[in-house]
Amino acid sequence: MTAKTAFARNQWYVVAYGTEVGREELLARTVCGEPLVLYRTEEGAAVALADRCVHRRYPLSASRLDGDRVVCGYHGFTYDTTGTCVYVPGQRRIPRTARVASYPLVEQDSFVWVWIGDPALAATTAPPRAPWLADPAWATVSGMEPLAARYGLLVDNLLDLSHETYLHGGYIGTPEVAETPITTEADDEHNIVRVSRRMADAACPPFYAKSTGIEGRITRWQDIEYHAPCLYQLHSRIAPVGVLPEEDGSDPNGFHTEIVYAITPSTENTTYDFWAVARDFAQEDQEVSDFLHKFNREVVLQDVTALDLLEKIVADEPDSVQELSINIDTGGLAARRILRRLCEESGTAEGTAEGTAAAARAAR
Repeated sequence: MTAKTAFARNQWYVVAYGTEVGREELLARTVCGEPLVLYRTEEGAAVALADRCVHRRYPLSASRLDGDRVVCGYHGFTYDTTGTCVYVPGQRRIPRTARVASYPLVEQDSFVWVWIGDPALAATTAPPRAPWLADPAWATVSGMEPLAARYGLLVDNLLDLSHETYLHGGYIGTPEVAETPITTEADDEHNIVRVSRRMADAACPPFYAKSTGIEGRITRWQDIEYHAPCLYQLHSRIAPVGVLPEEDGSDPNGFHTEIVYAITPSTENTTYDFWAVARDFAQEDQEVSDFLHKFNREVVLQDVTALDLLEKIVADEPDSVQELSINIDTGGLAARRILRRLCEESGTAEGTAEGTAAAARAAR
């Protein structure tokens, strides 16, 4: 059987959209194998606590709020926003160990980010930015789909867009995507992988034809930035064929979309696929928004179906199985190398043969 998936800890991960966290219901999410409960205080601040009561492990997400405190729905143990137990039924003395973990949070660019690892290190770095998602000059649609597959499979998928031609034909894929060579750059210091594909004369897929109104062939640029371990950005620019957008994206004849994925490992074999599409055109057109939401969700679900199937195959493979990699895999291979290092640095893969194998295969 294949080795376990390793997680890069001491990292920021997207745990929810800000709109998902409220006071009406406690939100349960699991990140890197750690069950969390999320809610907002009466003043609106987001809180993340470990989702297990210290008494009998009852999920706090199945409990209730009393002001800013969570009251366990099983025996009434009550926790404040720091995770400290402030009430135990039937006695005045509260055990010193009666507390649950509290996780650092940052709300940024419509996402709620949670720090998984040593809380003392959270202030040493900031989550990567996706400013378009909170910019009123851009119109955005978004969603989240769960995968029954390890997160590394989604990283591979998004860093090799040649699969658009075959898996997403009739949606976003055209022959030119698979046929056009890529350039790859790995910034190991900042844990970023960049993959670019520039198509000077390409068919216009329905995703863009129906949202922009362009007829005929297009110039199409795909510039990927993957900020390991969680945030993926596709800077996508199209224009009528013969019109090349400027490097800064300022060409008024071009149409620009920022396609963002937050790739959050839930458990060893499950993943949250947060997705968003921001655009700088037809910002007030609800029909365009509805179309892009429906169309992009269908594309995401095509990926989900493929990766859920692939997970079943990979999970049953022995570690001795060898993969064949080619030029289009350079971005994915660079991401695997960075993820392996981040896992080793966080201690989840260091020191054992099993851990090293797990980290090496985390992006499979």
